[in-house]
Amino acid sequence: MAPHQRPRTERGTVLPSPVVILSVIAVAMAAFAFVATQGSEPTEREITPAAREAVPDQAPEVEESEPAKPKPTKKPAPAIKRGEVYVEVYNNSSVTGLAGRVAQRATGAGWQVVGEDNWYGTVPATTVYHPPKLERAAKLLALDLGIDRTLQATGAMKLDRLTLILTGELD
Repeated sequence: MAPHQRPRTERGTVLPSPVVILSVIAVAMAAFAFVATQGSEPTEREITPAAREAVPDQAPEVEESEPAKPKPTKKPAPAIKRGEVYVEVYNNSSVTGLAGRVAQRATGAGWQVVGEDNWYGTVPATTVYHPPKLERAAKLLALDLGIDRTLQATGAMKLDRLTLILTGELD
């Protein structure tokens, strides 16, 4: 062996892969969250209507008075006119031309589609986003297209229209 080379041994250092490191961190964070939330009361509670207390010995008293006035009826909400609601359709999937096809389908159902493009971001499922005043219209659009999810508009979404973000083909 040459004098300037060290002899080779089978000793060495192996560093864990990034996946193992991330897994260990995730488990540690989950354990911390579990310990931190133990003993706290749940934030949800069941609400039940209060029962009236009945007195079994006494008959209810009936007062004679003026005839009951009819309760004012709530006016039915005006019908949604699909052609008067703006809709933007965005593709958040790898399916080429999906936004265009769904925009045509929405137009065929009577909606006024004013734009279609790609969406850059993460959306977990196909969703119709709406401003508060267009919630009923969002539910109708979702029904027309067979979409199960509607949510309030967020971020940079326009508040005068519905925003449809697609994550895959519609049925």
